[in-house]
Amino acid sequence: MTDLDTDQLEGAHEVADFDAFFAEQTEKEPEGVPLKLYGRTYILPGTLPALFTLQLHRVQNSARPEDIRRLLGALFGPDAVDHWAEAGMSDRHLGIVLLWSTANVAEPGAVSMQRAAELYDEREQAKSAGKAAPRPAKSKAKTKPKAKPRSSGARS
Repeated sequence: MTDLDTDQLEGAHEVADFDAFFAEQTEKEPEGVPLKLYGRTYILPGTLPALFTLQLHRVQNSARPEDIRRLLGALFGPDAVDHWAEAGMSDRHLGIVLLWSTANVAEPGAVSMQRAAELYDEREQAKSAGKAAPRPAKSKAKTKPKAKPRSSGARS
């Protein structure tokens, strides 16, 4: 798909003008939830930004710091992750903040900080249990009953 000038589209189908459509919408943008972390106050966006949603799918299979930085930058700003890392943030704390933030962007007040910590710990325990769980023992192959000895075919 390309970015076309509207003059180039003359004679084609009517242009679906989302700019005009969204400008006409009377919905008030929801207010973001504030949070304080390592001496800074952040205001979460009122809705999840498209960049966050797109990056979330990418980061699911990535451990690259740059991918995580972009993902969280969509919510907290481009230098937040570096600030947190310099302050000594642990992976547990990062997970709790991310869980709390995504839940509260969607529905402010939906998850408390304590509940986010519990959810994070439950997920980590489930992961550990999955890794440490013994593999089911392979069932022993059933031995075939011994076949009758072949006869020569002669009758006795």
